Amino acid sequence: MEERIQYLFKRYRDNTCTRQEYEEFFALLRQSAHDGAVRELIRQAYEAEAGNAPADAYVDENGQLVVPFKRNRAVLRKALAMAAIFVAAAGAALWLMPRQKAVQPTHMARQHTARSEYKHIVLPDSSEVWLNAASTLEFPEDFGKRSREVYLTGEAYFDVRHAVETPFIIHTGKVSTTVLGTAFNIRAYPGRRSVVVSVSKGKVSVNYRDGAPAMLTNGQQLKVDVTRPAQSVKKLLMADAAPWKQGDLQYDGEMLADIIADLERVYDVKIRIMQENLRGLTVSTSFKRDIGVEQALQVLCKLTDTRLSLTEGVYTIH
Repeated sequence: MEERIQYLFKRYRDNTCTRQEYEEFFALLRQSAHDGAVRELIRQAYEAEAGNAPADAYVDENGQLVVPFKRNRAVLRKALAMAAIFVAAAGAALWLMPRQKAVQPTHMARQHTARSEYKHIVLPDSSEVWLNAASTLEFPEDFGKRSREVYLTGEAYFDVRHAVETPFIIHTGKVSTTVLGTAFNIRAYPGRRSVVVSVSKGKVSVNYRDGAPAMLTNGQQLKVDVTRPAQSVKKLLMADAAPWKQGDLQYDGEMLADIIADLERVYDVKIRIMQENLRGLTVSTSFKRDIGVEQALQVLCKLTDTRLSLTEGVYTIH
């Protein structure tokens, strides 16, 4: 915890906190009023950061930072801000709020789709989202003026309202996608090997781990392999960013296990793959959703030289 507090302390001092870091930091400050151990860690972080103050500055016997008046105003402001942090750690966190705009508690809305369910959502900024089956989207009830951030599990197509001053950020696990105003699809179901971002218009920036952001424009698709320890991305061309919206199921070099998981969501059925070695087979195919699950599975069986059986409502690929 000590390293985390020092990190948050420095981020706050430099005015580089994200919203989540800002809220986490003040939660710790509030906790310090009742927890002596946390209060001591914050005191240590304060003393470590005080080394960045002017050489003539010192902490008096009352724990207050003292800076000689001869220093320039910019330095004085920085030192006083550090002193204010220390006071907050002693239980006066609310007194600190004016240094930055007061952050009100963010009330998050949550939209979810079950298997074989699809939903259209209008966000607080009038951006539109089409949520695919078995997916979840979380977003603030009010975006505010600094940024628009949402959290996606599953798949969704976004048509984002243009706003230069407030970038729109979609968080999908370790991958984040940033846009100003554009239309694109993100596929990020749990358990999948890759997160797929497909752009139908505009431009997006995709960030993964510590690598350089990947820029995508109209008709481009990016696959990020999240199973590898290092950054692994693949940029492709595609015809349709979200064929599922029109009832088309398209797979380009997808693992059989991922396709089967998708069919389970689309048709709300149970499908088993008996041989483990079949799960990693890559398949490219497409078909209409309305052909039904059995015919879709028969297509896959022909492509993978397997056979299909149905027992007590469970489909099995042998």
